[in-house]
Amino acid sequence: MSEAFEVVVVGAGPAGCAAAYTLAKAGIEVLLIERSKFAGGKNVTGGVLYGSVLNVLIPEFWKEAPVERRVQRHVISMLSEKSSVSIDFNTDNSAHPETAGYTILRAKFDRWFAQKVEEAGGMVITGSRADDLILEDDRVAGIVAGGDKIAAKVVIAADGVNSLLADKAGLGVSLEPGNVNQGVKEVIKLPRETIEERFNVTSEGGAAMHFLGFCTRGVHGGGFLYTNQDSLSVGVVVQLKALVNSKLKAVELLDSFKQHPAVRELVKGGTPVEYSAHLVPAGGLRMLPQLYTDGMLVTGDAAALVLATGRALEGLNFALASGVAAAETVKMAKEKGDYSQQTLSHYVKLLSESFVLQDLVRFYGAPQFLENPRLYGIYPELACALAEKVFEVDGNPKRTVWQLARDEMRGKVSFWQLIRDAMAARRTL
Repeated sequence: MSEAFEVVVVGAGPAGCAAAYTLAKAGIEVLLIERSKFAGGKNVTGGVLYGSVLNVLIPEFWKEAPVERRVQRHVISMLSEKSSVSIDFNTDNSAHPETAGYTILRAKFDRWFAQKVEEAGGMVITGSRADDLILEDDRVAGIVAGGDKIAAKVVIAADGVNSLLADKAGLGVSLEPGNVNQGVKEVIKLPRETIEERFNVTSEGGAAMHFLGFCTRGVHGGGFLYTNQDSLSVGVVVQLKALVNSKLKAVELLDSFKQHPAVRELVKGGTPVEYSAHLVPAGGLRMLPQLYTDGMLVTGDAAALVLATGRALEGLNFALASGVAAAETVKMAKEKGDYSQQTLSHYVKLLSESFVLQDLVRFYGAPQFLENPRLYGIYPELACALAEKVFEVDGNPKRTVWQLARDEMRGKVSFWQLIRDAMAARRTL
C-alpha cells in the first residue's frame, strides 16, 4: 500500500465534503479525493440550497460561503403554448437566514466547501480518479486511484448517480430509464441590476421559478429558472424514459423553453456562458440500494437520496444530511473498533431518524403519481384556457368560474377523473 488513511471519501460534492468535514472536525484522518481539477469542476447542478443542515455544520455559513442570492420569491407556473398561470410567493426571510434557501453555483460552492475540509484538518486531492476498490477477505479495504493503492478502514462513496465504486461493491443504484431524469442547464450572464429589476428582488434576494406543461411539450418533467448574483440558471429536467418514448431531445426542449413568452422576456439580452447536462436519480425509495457493506458506505446521489415530489426536486439537502450521517456512523465504528457491515448499518438508523428517509417514505408514491401525463398536458392547458376566459371581457353576460371550467373540461377530462387525480395528489404530494 502506498498510502493509508482511516477514511477515504470519494467525490467532493456536498455529500462528500459534509462527510469529510465532519470527520476532520472529529480528529479522524480523512482523505477527500475528487476526479476533476478542482472541487466542483464537474458538478453542474445550479439550484437552491436550504441552509438548516449546513448551518449546524458551519454556523452562519452564509456569511462566508459563496452563495449567490437568498431566495425571497418562489414561483410555480403552468404553461400552455403561449400563456402561463402562476402562483407567486414573495417573502422577507432576512430575519431567518439559517432556514432560507440560497441559489448556488456548484463550481464556486464545492471549491469553498473542500477548502473548509482542509482547514478542519482533512486532506483533499483533486485531479485523481478512483478507479477500483481494494478488497481483503470480501471487505472493502481502500481504493485504487491513478495507479496508487490507498488503504482505508472505511470508504465513503459520494461520487454521483453513476458511482463506479458503488457498482463495484454491489451497492449501485438502478439506472432504469423510469428512475432517472436528464437535466440540461444553461448559465446566462445578465447584469446584477437587470436581474434585480426584472425579477423584483432586493440586492441580496433572488427568485426560484419552476414550470410545468409546455416547457417539456407535455412529457414527464419540468423547467426551472434560478437567479444568481449576475447570471441565471435556466434548464429543463425530463424523465429519461419519457424522452426516449417521445423521441424528443432535452436540448431542443431547453431551446423552446427559453422562447416561451413567460421566459423569453426574463432571459432577454443575456449571454450564455455555460451549458451542462447530468442525470438525476428520481425514483425515490423504490430505487434505493443497500447503503452499506463491510468497510463502505454510499451517500448522496450515489445512494439515490433525492426527493422528487412534483413541487420540488431536492437533492442538495439530502446530500449534506446523508454525508453527515455517514461520518457519524464512522465515528461510532471507530469507537467500537469495528467497521463491519453490521456496525455500519447504523447509517440507515441515522437516516431513518432524520428527514432523509422519513421524507422518502412519506412521499413514496410521488414518482408513480408524476407518471400521470395529464399533469404535463391537459391540466396546464386547462388552467391557462380557464384564466383567459375568466379575465375576458367581450360584451356578453358574465358566467361563473364553475360554468367556464365545465365548458373548458368538456371533451378533455371528466369531472370524476379530475377528482381522482386530485385525491392522488393529496396522498402523494
